[in-house]
Amino acid sequence: MNKLISMVEAISLVKDGDTIMVGGFMANGTPEHLVDALVASGKKNLTLICNDAGLADKGVGKLVVNKQFKKIIASHIGLNKEAGRQMSDGETEVVLVPQGTLVEQIRAAGYGLGGVLTRTGLGTLVEVGKEKINIDGVDYLLEKPLSADIALLYAAKVDKAGNIVYQGSENNFNHVMAASAKVTIVEAGRVYESGMLCPNAVMTPGIFVNYIVDGGGLDG
Repeated sequence: MNKLISMVEAISLVKDGDTIMVGGFMANGTPEHLVDALVASGKKNLTLICNDAGLADKGVGKLVVNKQFKKIIASHIGLNKEAGRQMSDGETEVVLVPQGTLVEQIRAAGYGLGGVLTRTGLGTLVEVGKEKINIDGVDYLLEKPLSADIALLYAAKVDKAGNIVYQGSENNFNHVMAASAKVTIVEAGRVYESGMLCPNAVMTPGIFVNYIVDGGGLDG
């Protein structure tokens, strides 16, 4: 299977109303070219699962500014004033999730778990509407898995089989999101022939990657 596709083909896989996961932490590790193409596409009523709302002019923040999300599930949005305004004005539904809980909910979807138990959020607004489970006299919140239609990731090095090597901290949410979407698309800083990457250096196996977009050799 040839996993290399064009940017146009990649964005055509995203449909209005889809739930998308986008890797990155404060836009580090975010597939900027894919984001720019999604902005240009005008796809709307999307649900975003991401660590944050990016910056107004960087990362998923550009999609926020373009008002392409109906819902955002993230750990914080404080770096993007437009995201805060949309939340305050009721234009966009924003669900704030503790960061450790968020990554575990995403992991649960990828690993086929029914959810995760955590004490984070007990006694706060986080627990509203959620099931509590008592184990050995201790209360936990049941946090259910988070999955997506499309995951958009970034990595410095990707071979044509989809094996991924991240550079530095760009790994963050990318690795865990790769297994938690129906379709995973990775933007590669540099694309390598299959077998060129050291197997011991691979951080996300190609089995989790459906498609690759050549990011133009900006990294790697």
